[in-house]
Amino acid sequence: MKKSKWMLGAAAMLALSVALAGCGGGDKKADNKAGGAKGELMVYTSIYPDIIDNMCKPNVAKAFPDMKVNWFQGGTEKVVTKITGEIKAKKIAADVLMVADPSYYLKLQDQKLLLPYKSKEEANLINDKAEDGSWYAVRVCNMIIAYNADKLKAEDAPKNWTDLTDPKWKGKIAMPNPMLSGTAYVAVGALADKYGWEYFDKLKANGLRVEEGNSAIQNKLLTGEYAAAMILEENILKLANTKKEPLKVIYPSDGVVQVPSPIAIFNTTKNPEGAKALVDWWLSKEGQQAVVKGWMHSVRGDVKEPIGSAPTKGLTDSKIKVDWRKLADNNAQIKEEFRKRVMDK
Repeated sequence: MKKSKWMLGAAAMLALSVALAGCGGGDKKADNKAGGAKGELMVYTSIYPDIIDNMCKPNVAKAFPDMKVNWFQGGTEKVVTKITGEIKAKKIAADVLMVADPSYYLKLQDQKLLLPYKSKEEANLINDKAEDGSWYAVRVCNMIIAYNADKLKAEDAPKNWTDLTDPKWKGKIAMPNPMLSGTAYVAVGALADKYGWEYFDKLKANGLRVEEGNSAIQNKLLTGEYAAAMILEENILKLANTKKEPLKVIYPSDGVVQVPSPIAIFNTTKNPEGAKALVDWWLSKEGQQAVVKGWMHSVRGDVKEPIGSAPTKGLTDSKIKVDWRKLADNNAQIKEEFRKRVMDK
């Protein structure tokens, strides 16, 4: 009888231990989830609105279920203007910045406004970064030439940047406005360095049209208003692959203008751990695969280029040299020179 009571007591104790262990296991899982990024972040970006809605938001929400990430979108210059005002007011609302022009990050770095952070993904990256981790290239954009294959034969299309000065394209060529577009500003600086400002004099004489942005240009390529244009590769790849539009990419024989667009954290952020986690995710293989789904190139060697694009390495190896420091230090002068030579009547 005593033995029976002892066995019943032992069984009860064992059951209680198992129940407690089960509760402990459940708490551990909850703790692990709680250990992830939390709170709230504000991201300022120049990524296209449809890419934010269809690529950025769902992927980031899935990766960070316990962190609310808000987005402010605008062209690079719109975002820069907003940040400039916030810096003057000493009230920077952004935690994380993702605009196109790398030279702007050099200016922010000079002003000591960025948070140095050595990402755990750094060893996997093959593109530009700040030595102290103040910024990392997170997506690679290429300025290329595009044309409409329904309006122009491939053999007749321009093959390089200087071909756009040929009189046969007079009044039929366009580019985005470098006063508004960060990638267009980089292209202007790079091409002026390579061919001199006389190159833009020739484009002006050939009837170059300056549009507000890449989207306006792609639409006028479709209608045939423009025969060829300087434009972002991602615009053309997206239309050609998702809507089967007849737009084609030309990778200029004298090199693409490659823009390794960065990501950075403002040192005024109230959620530095969440911001660091977001940077790490964007630089991870999963984050970079999301970038490629947005028709941009990855900054990792283990993620392939977008569908329909030339290999990233080949484009990088033959790209036109860009003086980022010059673009950072002479922003106003370069834009004014372009305005005088191309936009003034």
